[in-house]
Amino acid sequence: MTCELILGGARSGKSREAERRAVETGLAVTVIATAEALDEEMAARIRRHQADRPAGWRTVEAPLALADTLRREAAAERCLIVDCLTLWLSNLLADAHTLPAGATAEDLPRFRHERDALLAVLPTLPGRIVLVANEVGLGLVPETPLGRLFRDEAGRLNQMVASACRRVVFVAAGLPLVLKEG
Repeated sequence: MTCELILGGARSGKSREAERRAVETGLAVTVIATAEALDEEMAARIRRHQADRPAGWRTVEAPLALADTLRREAAAERCLIVDCLTLWLSNLLADAHTLPAGATAEDLPRFRHERDALLAVLPTLPGRIVLVANEVGLGLVPETPLGRLFRDEAGRLNQMVASACRRVVFVAAGLPLVLKEG
C-alpha cells in the first residue's frame, strides 16, 4: 500500500493535486466523498467536484464510516481518493456542542472509534490511497470553544495521518510542496 496525504487551505488546489496524483497511477480510481449536501450551497460544491472528475471514476459516499469504506473499496489495482478528512471530522464532531465544559473530543465515543479505526486500517490497505485534508492551523484562533475543538482535532488528525503516510504534500496557490517522501 502506498498512502499519501495532501494538505492545503480552502481553494488551494489540494483536490486537483489529489486527482492529478491518482491519474498518474494509471489505476482505476474511486473517490470516497465525505461531504453531505445539507444545504444548496454544499450541494452545488459537490456537483462542481463531480463534474470536474473523469467520467470513468466511481464515487462512494462515506460521511462517517470511513475505515469500513476504505476496507471495502481498497484493492491492489485501485487508487482511492478520500476527499476530505476535514469534512469527515466535522461530521464526527457534529455532537460536540453537547459536551460539557472541559470535555474533549475523546469524550465522543463515535469520534474515538472512527478515528482509531481509520488509523488502524491505513497501514493494512492494498493499492494507492490519496487522502485530502484542510490545514486549518494557519489562521486565527477560533472564537468559540467548538471552533477551537475542531481546529485542535483537525491538527491532531492531520499529524496522525501524516505519520502513517509515506508521502505528505502541502498545496498553496495550486503549487505542491513535498513535506515528506519515503
